[in-house]
Amino acid sequence: MLKDKSSSAIVGASDLERARDFYANTLGLELAEDMDGALTFRTGDTWLVVYQSEGFKPSTANAVAWGGGKDVETIADDLRRRGVRLEEYPDMGMEVDNGVHKDDDFRAIWFKDPDGNILHVNSM
Repeated sequence: MLKDKSSSAIVGASDLERARDFYANTLGLELAEDMDGALTFRTGDTWLVVYQSEGFKPSTANAVAWGGGKDVETIADDLRRRGVRLEEYPDMGMEVDNGVHKDDDFRAIWFKDPDGNILHVNSM
């Protein structure tokens, strides 16, 4: 039923203006639509919706994941230059170098938005 349908990511935010600044200015996503209480950003061929949520509590799992291909380390460098702190998860059994998790040819980074939503980029 849904296998041929497109999907998009959606995350909550306690402060929509702060979220707009992070996703548009820090991550460089294009704001496609600003509706009452929700922002829609273009990201590749998909959409990321950020909505105002009173009493918001972030998940402890990935909220958004991007495929970064061979550019994960370049993306990590750019994010650090923009003031984003990369998360490190040494218990995952991968080598961690300045926030970049490595396992053979696989690369991955994790970071959080201002509300603590976990965002992820990997080389898949």
